[in-house]
Amino acid sequence: RLRLHDGKLIKDRRYHLRTYPNCFVAKELTDWLIDHKEAPDRETGIRLMQKLMDHYIIHHVCDEHSDYKDAKLLYRFRKDDGTFPLSKDVKVFMRGQSLYEKLVSVEESILKVREENSVKYQRTFLGSEMIDWLIQEGEVENRQEAVELGRALLEHGIIQHVSNRHHFFDSDVLYQFWINFRRRRRLTELLNENSSRALSESPDSPFCLRKLNPEPGNTSFLSVQTNKEIKVVSAVRRSSITSLSGNSNAYFSAPPTLVFPPVAECNPKSVLKRPVTNEELLSPGAPYVKKTLTIVGDAVGWGFVVRGGRPCHIQAVDPGGPAAAAGMKVCQFVFSVNGVYVLHLDYQTISSLIMTGPRTLVMEVMEAIE
Repeated sequence: RLRLHDGKLIKDRRYHLRTYPNCFVAKELTDWLIDHKEAPDRETGIRLMQKLMDHYIIHHVCDEHSDYKDAKLLYRFRKDDGTFPLSKDVKVFMRGQSLYEKLVSVEESILKVREENSVKYQRTFLGSEMIDWLIQEGEVENRQEAVELGRALLEHGIIQHVSNRHHFFDSDVLYQFWINFRRRRRLTELLNENSSRALSESPDSPFCLRKLNPEPGNTSFLSVQTNKEIKVVSAVRRSSITSLSGNSNAYFSAPPTLVFPPVAECNPKSVLKRPVTNEELLSPGAPYVKKTLTIVGDAVGWGFVVRGGRPCHIQAVDPGGPAAAAGMKVCQFVFSVNGVYVLHLDYQTISSLIMTGPRTLVMEVMEAIE
């Protein structure tokens, strides 16, 4: 919306002797989406704008059309005419965004990189520290109100306990902002709503306006990509996926869907001959050697698949991808990602660390000695 205002696509327009303030022409906006790489084609652009209508973000200026038509019709953002519905979920999200912006813009912010159990976490704060700050800044009147606000932010996936074990308390427990409100987002993230599971597990998603209910276990197969923006599933390195599924048509026969992160609802057999524990990996004299890999992602991805948890392992490597060139092999165990110790984490958490990190990935892996 702000970019459209800056680009003068949103402006006062006159039609049939009447002036409609702060509106845009649907056809012009579809052109803009394609020109600015927000949509690959007109059909996707129309679907995206229909999503905005479905979420009561935009509407026809006279409410004569309930769907988005790629024509010379006038539409308007509801925030520009005061009709945007502020549900409880949206209010919590906007409050979290406001607090985050305030915290990152001040000197000596309470948001810091902190370490717990030898693991470094970004954007962290102590529960009691946040409560003190909220009262000091006049955001709340008392500590009880601050605790209630913290609990609402946690239940809506905006903050979390660093190891996801505690609710929000007025204590020295360590929490972090789970959503990075300054991440550059793609409009196409709206299309991932076909998978509620992916939404509930996706870090940094601005559209996860529902209470989190993580599903236990690791029944999915996750391919890691270098681009933090959404990609169609068919863009994943196919050699790794198809070789594991055993049938090149079993997964790609259906029309591609958009999810974040890309999740294939299948559970290929693990490449590990037997389960391995962290204790076994780290025990003195264990037949494993640690290696450091520096992987520079290309336009398609890093070219590997991570699976399992505590510890995670490399399930597949694209032989023509950057990971293979760096020396990655199947059956290696993931020890650290960009300096963060990850042996105790599951593959969803590790994948989020990778996807929200830099393009150049530094991984420590543990490989069995032959």
